[in-house]
Amino acid sequence: MHEQHRTAEVRRDTQETRVRVRIDLDGSGQARLSTGIGFFDHMLDQLARHGLFDLEVEADGDLHIDGHHTVEDVGITLGQALAQAVGDKKGISRYGHAYVPLDEALSRVVVDLSGRPGLHMRVPFKAATIGGFDTQLAQEFFQGLVNHARMTLHIDTLHGENAHHQCESVFKACARALRMALAPDPRTAGAVPSTKGSL
Repeated sequence: MHEQHRTAEVRRDTQETRVRVRIDLDGSGQARLSTGIGFFDHMLDQLARHGLFDLEVEADGDLHIDGHHTVEDVGITLGQALAQAVGDKKGISRYGHAYVPLDEALSRVVVDLSGRPGLHMRVPFKAATIGGFDTQLAQEFFQGLVNHARMTLHIDTLHGENAHHQCESVFKACARALRMALAPDPRTAGAVPSTKGSL
C-alpha cells in the first residue's frame, strides 16, 4: 500500500538537551540508540523491535542533573517524528491494542491515533529505579509522546512484582498496539478512518 516508506527526522535543541530522532514506520525493527541512559535505550529498542519500525535516537542531555529532561525530550521529539511520518493517516487502522506478559508482569496498552492527546497510565511500579532509570520518568516519556504525536494512549499494568518486568511489558505492549494502529487497513480504500474526514 505504501509505495514509499513513512519516514521523518526531527531535531530538538534546548539549553537542557539536544535530541535527534529518525523513524521509518515501514521498517523492520532496527534501532540505533544513544541517550546516555542504558535502561531507556533498552526500552526504546523494545519499542522499535516489537513495533516493527526503524528508529534512531541520539540524545545529549544534562544527565549530570538527572535523566528527566533527556527522557521527556526524547518523548516529545519521537512524538513529533511519529506525527510527521504518519502524515494524513489515510488508510491506517487507527486503533490498536495489545496485552504483553513478561514473566509475572502483564501490561495492556490501547492506542487511538485520534489527533487528540490523552494519556491514562496506571503502572504501580514496585521499585523507584531500574538500573539508574527513575521509574517516574516512564510517565514523562509517554506524556511527551502523546502530546506531540497527538494520540490517545491507555496504559495499565495489570499485575507484576518486578519493576523491570513491569516497565518492559509496558513498552512491548505499546509497540504492539502502535504496530496494529499504524498498519494499513485494506478495506478502507485509503480513506481517513474518521467520520469527520480528518484526524
